[in-house]
Amino acid sequence: MTENDLKFELEKLRQEINLHNYRYHVLDDPLISDIEFDQKLARLKEIEKQHPDWITPDSPTQRAGAVPAEKFEKVRHPRSILSLANSFNKEDVCAWFDRIAKLDDRVLKTDFVVEPKIDGLTVVLHYKNGYYIQGATRGDGEIGEDITGNIRTIRALPLHIPVEKKKIDVPDTLVVRGEAFINLKDFDELNKKLEESGERTYQNPRNTAAGSLRQLDPVLTSSRPLTLLTYAIVQSSENRINTQWETLEFLKELGFPVTKLARRCKNIEEVLTAYDQFTQIRDQIPFEVDGMVIKINDLRLAEDLGVVGKDPRGAMAFKFPAREVTTQLMDICINVGRTGVLTPTAALEPVEIGGVIVKQATLHNFDYIAEKDIRIGDRVLVKRAGDVIPYVIGPIPEVRTGKERVFQPPTHCPVCSQPVEHYKGEVAWFCVNAACPAQLIRNVEHFVSRGAMDIAGLGIKIVEQLVGSGLVKDVTDLYSLRKEDLLKLDGFADKKAENLLEGIKNSRSQSLSRLIIALGIHGVGEVAAVDLASKYLDLEAIGKENNDGFQQMDGFGPNTAQAIVDWFNNPTNLQLLEKLKAAGVWPIRQEKTSSILQSLQDMTFVVTGTLAEFTREEVKDFIQERGGKISDSVSRNTSYLVAGQDAGSKLDKARQLGVKILSEDDLRQLAQDSVKK
Repeated sequence: MTENDLKFELEKLRQEINLHNYRYHVLDDPLISDIEFDQKLARLKEIEKQHPDWITPDSPTQRAGAVPAEKFEKVRHPRSILSLANSFNKEDVCAWFDRIAKLDDRVLKTDFVVEPKIDGLTVVLHYKNGYYIQGATRGDGEIGEDITGNIRTIRALPLHIPVEKKKIDVPDTLVVRGEAFINLKDFDELNKKLEESGERTYQNPRNTAAGSLRQLDPVLTSSRPLTLLTYAIVQSSENRINTQWETLEFLKELGFPVTKLARRCKNIEEVLTAYDQFTQIRDQIPFEVDGMVIKINDLRLAEDLGVVGKDPRGAMAFKFPAREVTTQLMDICINVGRTGVLTPTAALEPVEIGGVIVKQATLHNFDYIAEKDIRIGDRVLVKRAGDVIPYVIGPIPEVRTGKERVFQPPTHCPVCSQPVEHYKGEVAWFCVNAACPAQLIRNVEHFVSRGAMDIAGLGIKIVEQLVGSGLVKDVTDLYSLRKEDLLKLDGFADKKAENLLEGIKNSRSQSLSRLIIALGIHGVGEVAAVDLASKYLDLEAIGKENNDGFQQMDGFGPNTAQAIVDWFNNPTNLQLLEKLKAAGVWPIRQEKTSSILQSLQDMTFVVTGTLAEFTREEVKDFIQERGGKISDSVSRNTSYLVAGQDAGSKLDKARQLGVKILSEDDLRQLAQDSVKK
């Protein structure tokens, strides 16, 4: 056989294999047996092995031939890859239709295309002169990740278009949007094989598909039964398509896989009927579908309607009802969050919901349990909100046996056994113990933060090290750390340890207001802390005040007042205060007797932008030490806006309201002039 004959055979084999891939993976209508297909592929590999210089990127042998990547490069999409707004009932759909009809009366006469909303991973496919050259994830809609090699492994993907020999004018440049996913049958078979080989199985097809496509090694991706459906043209060098239906037909002509479930609807009434029909056949669809996509058929009209945020007005996702099941509520467990909030969680008899085994579900809060009369031992209805987060809808009282137990909210923290607090009008219940192990990392992180004790070099990673090693059991232990303790931790050398200890030492001189903030008392923020530090001599004086005394202060309501009283009544917190005092961390109120400390009295400031000489915390201290108040938002009650570079919307609002605007120098001059007066 001559070289020309061999090359002719090679080209013929490539065309045939691509066609058979299309017939098998896209049309589900194979023309030859699996053995015949394997023989053709083996012959192609044999020829390419003899002539490696003949191998091209579109060869069927190259679907999993790429070298593993070290990381995914970024790809900017030629146009925004928009998301879709969701509707959950027919009223939502009708409201959407009415809104867009008011914007453009052509909507009243348009027809629609409805398609299944595939629960997979959005991919963007680039073709040049008919050849597949790049594939990317959606990312943030503007920039995605380059997963060209991984997408190439999907058998349903045409490496060259048109797949069949048809007289079609293929655009020089074509960018297509689609959804990669795994069929339910293939997913079950994959899990069965993994289970038989003793490997970890997967929970659901969607996450498996997404994880498979984001493997750095395409060979691993090729071992997963991924497939593809396309539905949109993102960009084309030839703009001759006028409708969504024509888009689907054109993609199909080129050899792209397109859903067979799409249908045209003359009006919105037919759309709603189609939704009912989709719902009825939902369980017969071979892949995960979480709703139906409604699209205006006229692409020009859809374009003219524009977008809202990242959602096109000309399309809407009509979600299916979330899957619901019943199961037994075995117990109600209490989790303590890093902020001290107690959250109830349902311990369930394991049940499958949408392909996921659910053992726990949220109960939201204790008020929710009481309102729904959810009892331990109840048969409950469980739902996956958005097919993702499971939660208990409520009990089924009709099947109660009398053995169910009414749940009582805890009176003590399940972690530290200290009394918990619940403030009137608030949903949350709190553990107010500053040394509670469940909150320790968060409490230490807050204590050392810039707005509190401002200990330089003590970030969250080091906090986790200190707590994890047992060196810090409450915030006061920071002040007994030794250099030799720190040097035992990973990443610490002499200089780093010395700098951290110096930062801790310097924090002893922080103001009373900073220490109050650092304690993390519920409801006591920056402004309240400054007010407390202005009225009371020290923490001991604050602890002796009663609820009524706090409520007489401006801005202190009954819940905040009670939270302060409760914090100072907690025995563990009192021990913490004693340890702080012993460590020399006991600031005293700065008496405002001089005119300097009163120079900005009764003035309210908002700070915005980047300042040249002040940090954000320093400028706040400067203002508050002189009697001024800090606010986060600009209003008519704002005295001055201190503006740095990139001031943004607060500067615009200040100008609209006629609020005086100051630079850093202006602020210093104002404070100085006020002293003179």
